[in-house]
Amino acid sequence: MELDDFDLQILQSLQEDNQRTSQEVAQRVNLSPVSCLRRMKRLRESGVVLGDVSVVDPAAVGRGIMMVVLVTLESERADKLDHFKRAMLGAPEIMQCLSVTGEVDFVLTLTMRDMDEYEVFAQRHFWGNPNVKRFSTLVVMNRAKYGMTVPVSTSA
Repeated sequence: MELDDFDLQILQSLQEDNQRTSQEVAQRVNLSPVSCLRRMKRLRESGVVLGDVSVVDPAAVGRGIMMVVLVTLESERADKLDHFKRAMLGAPEIMQCLSVTGEVDFVLTLTMRDMDEYEVFAQRHFWGNPNVKRFSTLVVMNRAKYGMTVPVSTSA
């Protein structure tokens, strides 16, 4: 899909606050509300906008520990990779599951209530999985930057 400067400005505005009405976005990008609404709908329907979510503070809901886990699998056969991906999709503690190149196969970002919960999680998904060769857990001490904003720029 070809994006023009108006589309990019709309995307920037929605990333800052997806609760803005089409009238508010239209005013920011200097378009009519009807044209802006039509573009916003097109951006969503075409898959440029993947979803509209509220970002929840994990600590506010009792999930004060964030971790990054590096996972290496024994076998990279397609069926084994798919099995691992499906297991990760079914784990609500996982915020992100990234299949990557390099020394490891997956990078996971997850949030836990405490270390006991993580131990149960690791037992179920890592120690209990014969296809997991090894995993390394990094406990996040501080979120220096946190978000899903994608940089967009206009030609102007």
